[in-house]
Amino acid sequence: MEHGHTRCHTYYDLCMTMLSFRVADEVADDAQRWAEQLGIDRSQLLRDALHRHLVRLASEIDAITWVDRPLDEAERSLAAVADWGPAEDWSDWSDAAR
Repeated sequence: MEHGHTRCHTYYDLCMTMLSFRVADEVADDAQRWAEQLGIDRSQLLRDALHRHLVRLASEIDAITWVDRPLDEAERSLAAVADWGPAEDWSDWSDAAR
């Protein structure tokens, strides 16, 4: 695959950075087995796992933020709108497409 003037074996998004780290042999073997079982590259498995872990860590910070800065009265007033639900009863339409 040609990319610019460099010949590449694999095309990656230009915004990616390579990370390198060491793990125990057993962890590397497990990662390889899971990647093969899922039909994805080991790199993709590790990218997805890292992303999910970072999202989880960020959610912990979100929880602290909610405790430290609860919704004010104006923001809480929107909760009443969310409780309105549908304006009409559409239950009799459940078989309309049949």
